[in-house]
Amino acid sequence: MRSNLLSILYILFIQFIFFYPTTDLKSQEVKSQEVNYYKDIAVIVKTHCAPCHNQEGLAPFSLLSYEDVASRSNFIGYVTKTRYMPPFKADIAFQHYKNENTLSAEEIQLIQTWISTGSAKGQKKQRKGDPVTTDIHQKNAPESINVNDYDISVGMQKAFKINELGKEEFRFFYAPLNNGASKMIKSIQFVPGNKKLVHHSRIMTDTTGSIAGIDGISESDTAVYKFQTKPLADNFLFGWVPGNDKIVFPEGTGKKLFQGSNFIFNVHYSPSPIISSDSSFIRIKFTDKPVEREVITLTLKEDNIANLPFIIKANQVATFYMRSAVLTQDISLISIMPHMHLLGRKFKAFAATPSGDVVQLINIPDWDFNWQMTYTFQNYLYLPKGSVIYAEAQYDNTIQNERNPNKQPKDVGYGWGTNDEMMNLVIYYVAYKPGDENKPL
Repeated sequence: MRSNLLSILYILFIQFIFFYPTTDLKSQEVKSQEVNYYKDIAVIVKTHCAPCHNQEGLAPFSLLSYEDVASRSNFIGYVTKTRYMPPFKADIAFQHYKNENTLSAEEIQLIQTWISTGSAKGQKKQRKGDPVTTDIHQKNAPESINVNDYDISVGMQKAFKINELGKEEFRFFYAPLNNGASKMIKSIQFVPGNKKLVHHSRIMTDTTGSIAGIDGISESDTAVYKFQTKPLADNFLFGWVPGNDKIVFPEGTGKKLFQGSNFIFNVHYSPSPIISSDSSFIRIKFTDKPVEREVITLTLKEDNIANLPFIIKANQVATFYMRSAVLTQDISLISIMPHMHLLGRKFKAFAATPSGDVVQLINIPDWDFNWQMTYTFQNYLYLPKGSVIYAEAQYDNTIQNERNPNKQPKDVGYGWGTNDEMMNLVIYYVAYKPGDENKPL
């Protein structure tokens, strides 16, 4: 759970407060060093840290100013040197992605040198292209963390009070919009109202208006079944999990938001030791240019598994395999997102073409439940008609798995609960156009 990730970060930070001296900010302002913040470090922080470490981000503290960074310099030096941060789990030797977030050896060494020589501030040069390190709410905040980059915001009709102390909650919420005309979505972002307790969320759309009564209902309530008989306009508009902040679709494409759409949030809350509340919402930006191709969602789920039943036996390591139907058209992949829970250890996906070629999609050799994301390919990834997508996932249900939620392992099967397991693969794609494979996303 993300709360565990935040706890780890806080523990690491507290350790460094006590065991490592912090930088004397005033004394460093007048020192001239070969490596300094504005010349060397700010661009690294802006690119790799600030998108999460801002006042509205998922990270527990902001890194948008020199003072923010210098006061935590030793802590930053440790987590970057050990590659605990920035977290990026996909194997870039297997496939490359547009949103890769890894530090080079040179960048890590630069941070180490900056710290060891006193964390000098340097001089900020006022010229176009300089790293932006001011507060997120100022006009010149970088686009990647611009909280105003959306057209509409739609959220829960009222705050949800989390009363079931010590229990996981699975709730449906109906967020009305009822837009007058169909529009194409450029980007969509889910903003958790309670960052500590919102575990994940799935966003769906309804155009019938007959599902409004689902608002606030628990997933375990049998009343949910009568709503599930209604066809949804989009049963997977967007999925949010820790680390999966926002999806931005390529130029010339968009995800359709049908006329008369209303949103359904399916939210999973982590157990809470105290009574709390949540008012989550989504931000949507529409396309302002003509859309040539509609973005479609392809989802592989547990019923696509070849070696059922999907049960991870106690004290065993198990591998499951799934495959898609044969593709009936040429397609171009935009992004890919795997999903497992705490027993998950490895995940790999690839496609086999009719000619026998293998197209590598994603490999996560060390699965981290606390950090999941949508991986956007560097270029459109072409899959010809007749291709099949395959995935394999390994689960460790032994005491050797330190993330096993059961101290005494027991059989675990499918379920949405953290202590249950899942095997999902979500892909966004568009119809193929010649030359897509050479077109950057």
